[in-house]
Amino acid sequence: MIEWIIIVAAGFFGGALNAVAGGGSFITLPALIFAGLPPVVANATGTAALLPGYIASAWRFRRDIAFPAGIRFTTIILIAIIGGSVGAVILLFSSEQLFSMLIPWLILFATAMFFIGPRFIGKASQSSPQITNAIPAQRPHTKKMIALAVLFSVCVYGGYFNGGLGIILLAALGLLGQTNLLAMNGVKNIVSALLTAIAVVVYTAGGAIASEHLLVLGVAAIVGGYAGATFAYRIPQHALRIFIVAVGILMSLGFFLT
Repeated sequence: MIEWIIIVAAGFFGGALNAVAGGGSFITLPALIFAGLPPVVANATGTAALLPGYIASAWRFRRDIAFPAGIRFTTIILIAIIGGSVGAVILLFSSEQLFSMLIPWLILFATAMFFIGPRFIGKASQSSPQITNAIPAQRPHTKKMIALAVLFSVCVYGGYFNGGLGIILLAALGLLGQTNLLAMNGVKNIVSALLTAIAVVVYTAGGAIASEHLLVLGVAAIVGGYAGATFAYRIPQHALRIFIVAVGILMSLGFFLT
């Protein structure tokens, strides 16, 4: 009985954490392992269970969603599907141990970029008009291509390993010029949902999902995801930014210690 209570709690808090920062899998994974699932099955089941939470959170943020560099929603979908598929294929033919060693450094780097990104954005916005008007036709196109490349790279990462995806997506969106965390969270949850859906297809094809645990964890993640998104509206933007940075640091430390 205690295992199912832990699974319900992990689903709720994992979904809530994904809604405001990302990293819910680091709550669901140990809970499922504690319940007796093998690590690979626990990871696959936890990832699948958090998918409804991503969708619920994206719906809660739907009025605030704003895509970077004028990228269309259809383009975002295409990037997420292609990038996630590429990452999933790479995962099938590469060593998980090697990437596991890189994960804490990647999350730590992403958290640092999320923290210092707005300062660079603020300096860039204060550039002189002469510089801004020097390449009026090329600059918007260049900015869009950079945004597409960054998002594609993050989607490949998400297809390869879902851990820390929320932090990295928020960092990428911040470096692309977005500063409204509610809008950024909406984009983050849409992309995360698409990537997770791709991963679930791969995991299901490999028979790596425990269906009985998936249902309980998934329902709890839906409630937690919507509650987390609602909570994000009730706290100041700077407090939410500090919270996200703290989550990123704790996630990276957890990986370094495991």
